[in-house]
Amino acid sequence: MARFRRDRLSGGCYFFTVVTERRQPILLEPDVRAALREAILAVRRERPFAIDGWVLLPDHLHAIWSMPDGGADYAMCWREIKPRVTRLVGKRYFRAEWQSVHRAAKGCGTLWRHHYWEHRIRDEADFTAHLDDVHFNPVKHGIAAIAAEWPYSIFHCYVQAGWYPIDWGEKP
Repeated sequence: MARFRRDRLSGGCYFFTVVTERRQPILLEPDVRAALREAILAVRRERPFAIDGWVLLPDHLHAIWSMPDGGADYAMCWREIKPRVTRLVGKRYFRAEWQSVHRAAKGCGTLWRHHYWEHRIRDEADFTAHLDDVHFNPVKHGIAAIAAEWPYSIFHCYVQAGWYPIDWGEKP
C-alpha cells in the first residue's frame, strides 16, 4: 500500500486537484454541486479554512485553500468532504461494477478517485501562478473561450476586487 507524505504547514496555503472516479463528467450536475457546497460548508464550520481559489469542471476541481494558524489538516477536510458528498447524492452515482473489495471494505463509493493531488504554495509568485491556473482551466480544457465565461469559478470575485480584467484568460 502506498504511503503518502503530506506537506503540513500550520497556516499554510495549498493547491488541490480532486478528480472523480474514472473521470466521470458529473460534477456540474445540480445535485452534485449542491452536495459539494453543503459538504464544504459543514466541514468549514468544524474545521475553518479560507477558499482562495476554486474552479469546478465536469470531472475534476481545483482549489486553493489557506489553512488557519495552528491548523493544517486539509487531509481531514477532504476525508470529510468527499464522503459527505457521496452520501448526500445517494446511490445515483454509485457504480457497482467499479466497486473493488478494498473500496467496499472501507465503505467508499464510486464518485471520487481515492487520492487527490496537493501542492503547498511557497510564495506570492507561486500563489499567483496557481490562481492563474485555476482560472484558466476551463479555457485550457476547451469549455470556455475566456475565464469569465465559466460560471463555476470564483474568477468573478477576483475581477470585482480588481485582480483580473474581465477579458483575462484568452487562449493564445
